This record gives sequence, structure tokens and C-alpha cells, in this order.
Amino acid sequence: MYKSVGIYYPQDEMTTVLLPVTTGCSHNKCAFCSMYKDEKYSEVEFPDIEMQLINGDRYTEKVFLTGADPISIGFEKMKKLLDMIHKYLPYCACVASYASIRSISGFSHEELSVLHDLGLRLLYVGFETGRDDILKLINKGHTVNEAVKQAKKLNEAKIPFNAIIIYGIAGKGQSEDNAIATAKMINTFAPNSVITMNLTIFTGTELHKMTERGDFIPPSGSERLIEIKTLLENIEPDRPIIFDTTHPSNIIKIKGRLPDDKERLIYEVKSRIMV
Repeated sequence: MYKSVGIYYPQDEMTTVLLPVTTGCSHNKCAFCSMYKDEKYSEVEFPDIEMQLINGDRYTEKVFLTGADPISIGFEKMKKLLDMIHKYLPYCACVASYASIRSISGFSHEELSVLHDLGLRLLYVGFETGRDDILKLINKGHTVNEAVKQAKKLNEAKIPFNAIIIYGIAGKGQSEDNAIATAKMINTFAPNSVITMNLTIFTGTELHKMTERGDFIPPSGSERLIEIKTLLENIEPDRPIIFDTTHPSNIIKIKGRLPDDKERLIYEVKSRIMV
């Protein structure tokens, strides 16, 4: 039967029905992440998934697939899973999930379009930063060009996605450059929203070891706020997107629509920056 050390999901999915699909993380090498370090990656068996669906509320309207990267199970299994959800939860109009750039790259445009039509309607994707040197430093497993390519593929397949980025990840003295590079990346595709997370250095991670050695110096709180401000100043979406810093890790909680709320959001951040 399905067992997991911990279940993680976005705060926007707090009231969503959770459906376990994988345990652990298929990559599990990111220098900043501690969530799945002690958990072996595995796929939840379909009979176990089916049992949960059979016992679910058939009037469920939204399902969130749990696991670090549930779409890592591949196209055929995802198709089977979405068919199964539709069978037992016929009123479900949206299946959401975390997804990595690595896993998205394993799907063709046509396959993603099929999954969209079967109900995959929202992905939370960890982009983290728009700088290749930082992606390499944190061992994210993708490049900026790969991230842009996969994001555009999602746009073409009409699968909405939220772009998750981490401010502070570039270290002391690098916040403005990182924000500009990240905004430049975001401007090349059309996310549903940009969700920021404040860098937290967890004990036992590779980034924690780097910090203890002095190989990585975290930026100050003021520098992190400047990074958010610079990010806001440089994001120029072709169509409206949500900018959201309300995740509990953030040092400032703001949310609005770009470009309409840009000036208000920048003002709110600037009012918190200590000169």
C-alpha cells in the first residue's frame, strides 16, 4: 500500500482533493531542497490509486496529484491515470500537479495536448532562476534554454502553469542581476502566474554545507526585497499574469495582476526596503 514520509502541495491547493501518484523525487539532487532526501522514489501502484478514487466523492471538481513530480510516470501512465480519474470522478474539471522541466521534456506537444484534453489543466513548475550558472550551482537539472523551450511547449498545448521562482538563490550581491535574468526568461513565455519563494537554507542540504564552508553567502533581507522589486520592474507579460508572494516562506506578502497592478506592487515592496 501507499506510504509516504510527507505530503507536499501548493497553498492554493489546500482544499483540493489530493491523489498520491509518486513518492519521493525522481531527481532528488537539488542543493536547496530537503523535502525528499530520506524518501526513495517510487510510483504508487494503479490498484492503490483506483481504490482511493473508488472511495472518493464522485462530485469532486478538482484533484491535485501528489509527489515531487507526478508526471515523471510518463505519457501512457498519465493517460491511464486521467482516464481513471474521469471514470470515478466524472465531475472533475481540473487535474493539477507539480512538474519539472526534466519531466515535461519527455512529452511531445501532441502528448501534452492529449493530456490537456483528458483533464490536465494546471502545473506548478519549478523554474527557480533565469541564470544558468545558478541552476548549475543548485544542481537543478535543466538549463534556461530548456526551461524556455518546455514552457513554450506547455503554452502551445494550452496547459496553464504557474512558474515558481526562488529569490535569494543567487547569493549576496547577485540579487538584481538574478532578478533581471529571471524576468527576461519569464518574458519569453506565458505563465498563469509567477509564484515567488524566499530562499530557506535547510540543515543537511548541500546548500547548507556550501554556506558553512563559505562557498555560498545568503543575501540580506533588504537585498531580497530589492530582488522582488527588480523582478516586478522587469516582467513585461504579453498577457495578464498573477504575481504572488503569499507563500509562507516570503518576507513580504503581496499579490496582484501584471501589468495592471505593477505600480502598486512595486510601491508596496519599496515601502519595506530599508535605505
